[in-house]
Amino acid sequence: MDQKQYEYNAGRVSIVTPVYNGETHLAKMLDSVLAQTYPDVEMILVDDGSADGTVRAAQNYSEKFEAKGYGYRIVRAEHKNASAAINQGLPFVSGEYLIWPDSDDYLEPESIRRRVDFLRQHPQYACVRSLSYYFDEETGTRSEKADEQRGDLKKLDLFWDILESKTFVCCGCYMLRTKAFFEVYPKRRIPEYDVGQNFQMLLPFMYRHQCPTIEEELYGVAVREGSHSRTVLTQAQEEKKYRDYEKLVDEIAENCGITDRESRERILCWKARRRYQIALKYGRKKAAANALVWLHRCGGFRVSEALKEIIWLYCVNSWVEEKIYPIYQKITSRKG
Repeated sequence: MDQKQYEYNAGRVSIVTPVYNGETHLAKMLDSVLAQTYPDVEMILVDDGSADGTVRAAQNYSEKFEAKGYGYRIVRAEHKNASAAINQGLPFVSGEYLIWPDSDDYLEPESIRRRVDFLRQHPQYACVRSLSYYFDEETGTRSEKADEQRGDLKKLDLFWDILESKTFVCCGCYMLRTKAFFEVYPKRRIPEYDVGQNFQMLLPFMYRHQCPTIEEELYGVAVREGSHSRTVLTQAQEEKKYRDYEKLVDEIAENCGITDRESRERILCWKARRRYQIALKYGRKKAAANALVWLHRCGGFRVSEALKEIIWLYCVNSWVEEKIYPIYQKITSRKG
């Protein structure tokens, strides 16, 4: 790759999007990019070894992007995962700003302009995010139900809120200053795991930088059967996913230089809470009880709360577990 491809172009927005078997849904996202009101955009589309007509569908857009005056690059890679695909696209980034929307989602026409304008007006920030909305891919109807909490929209320090699922990681909502991002990853490579790319893209960055929120819905998330986030996993697959997340967070903690006891215990608490949830889901009561012990040790549970959970684990019958326990969990999580 020649040196010119590494140069930054002031004002340009680089879009890096991984796509796998997106022949039937890719057009909506590419059309939304072409509908942007912002003048300087480069689209870097990384095909993750698709087995359908994704590449052909992407190639049909070359002339449209040229006519718009936008850069357009299709990068072909062997099938691995979304984070590996992102890594195939990052070396080509030449913009001052970086976004990475999913291949089946939708950027409102002012989505890029509004975020760039904010960062130009607030040079003290290295990133900004907007809100999202959810829509049915087939009908286009907006959904009232969201997959993620919005959290405190006035909050600027988002590292822990993102890790602990107190706010959203919706990829297309965030815009980062590219130079600041590559200070986090100077080799232009994020950690590659099968669990996605958003923790890698966001957590190390949010540990170093504050992130304000534009309280406008500038990004649409497609609710689509068969999407990666909605694929039904077997028990073995889900347990592996949980283990991969733990390894990923350990790698991110190392990247961030997190060594203080309080933060390490908070990460341990995050792991224990997830271990408890997955063990409970699959009826592994001993593993769930062990996770409760760790939760108590790291401050995630008071003794009285832990005892209540253990009673539920060992003393209730299957009918109560199936019908009542989910309600109990919902109530206690709200109190927390």
